[in-house]
Amino acid sequence: QVQLVESGGGLVQAGGSLRLSCAASGRTFSMYGMGWFRQAPGKEREFVAAIMWSGGTIYYANSVKGRFTISRDNAKNTVYLQMNSLKSEDTAVYYCAAKLGRIGTRSEDYDYWGQGTQVTVFS
Repeated sequence: QVQLVESGGGLVQAGGSLRLSCAASGRTFSMYGMGWFRQAPGKEREFVAAIMWSGGTIYYANSVKGRFTISRDNAKNTVYLQMNSLKSEDTAVYYCAAKLGRIGTRSEDYDYWGQGTQVTVFS
C-alpha cells in the first residue's frame, strides 16, 4: 500500500513557476514508478510526466516538455514537479500516482492516487 499526498498548488500569474510535491508513505517507495496527471474542469484526466523508480527513465507530455521537470528523492519518499513558464491552459487539479514496475502514460496504468492539488494560472 502506498498513500500519496500532494502539496504546492496555488494561484500564479502566467509565466510564473510552481513546484508541486508528492509525499508517499511506505518503505518501498523506491520500487514505484511515479506519475503526475492533471484534470481541468470539463476535461478528462491527462498525463503530464512520469519517472521510473531509479529516475533513469522519464516521460513528458508534449504540452509540458521543456517547461516542466519531474524528479524524485527516494530518501525523502517524495516526487516533485517543477513547473515553469506556466500558461492559463495549465490550470487544473494535479494528481500524483504510483505503480510498481514500468511507468506509463495512461491513468489506468497506475494503482495509487493522491487527492490532488489545485493549480490556477491567471493572465
